[in-house]
Amino acid sequence: MSFWRTERPQPRRGVAARRGFTSGARLLLAASALVLAAGCSSSSQGSENSLGYEPKSRSTETVKGEISKLSSQLFDVMAIKSKVTETGPNVQPCESGDGDSGKLYRVRHPWSAYGVANDVMGKGMANLRQELPQQGWKIEKVGNDGSKNKNMQILAVHEKTLSQAEITWLKGLDGHEPLIEVNLYSRCFRSAGA
Repeated sequence: MSFWRTERPQPRRGVAARRGFTSGARLLLAASALVLAAGCSSSSQGSENSLGYEPKSRSTETVKGEISKLSSQLFDVMAIKSKVTETGPNVQPCESGDGDSGKLYRVRHPWSAYGVANDVMGKGMANLRQELPQQGWKIEKVGNDGSKNKNMQILAVHEKTLSQAEITWLKGLDGHEPLIEVNLYSRCFRSAGA
């Protein structure tokens, strides 16, 4: 079973510009998200929300710890000596489309590896592609992200937690510094005690 989140967070400053998304690429990405979301919904077992599953009641701190650990695992698997942005996991609302607005949450941990040459970044992406399945991740997609820069992207789901990772190698072909951008998301959950 696989799933993919359906809403896209607001891009961080300059990311959309660096990716060079054209309107056609945005349309392709939106269509891909709908196909993935439809695949999830068809596997739901009696759930009437747009998520395709019933969110569990979990402690926010537990989920943040889980996402932080998975994030560290991704960096370790890359096995590159680079600088890393200093962000931590943050809690965001999660929309289910069934009146639960404001009651559901997800944890997101965005970060980037940077400060090394593209050949090192390429090795990091190759390491992820090869090692993630041995670390409990199912790779859903490896390929072009749909931008005019044709950035390499890996989409993966952690099989135990069902957390999702979007990993994109921005090669800096547009004059910006090359980096590997990672967005890690938990499944939506109800905050314990809410």
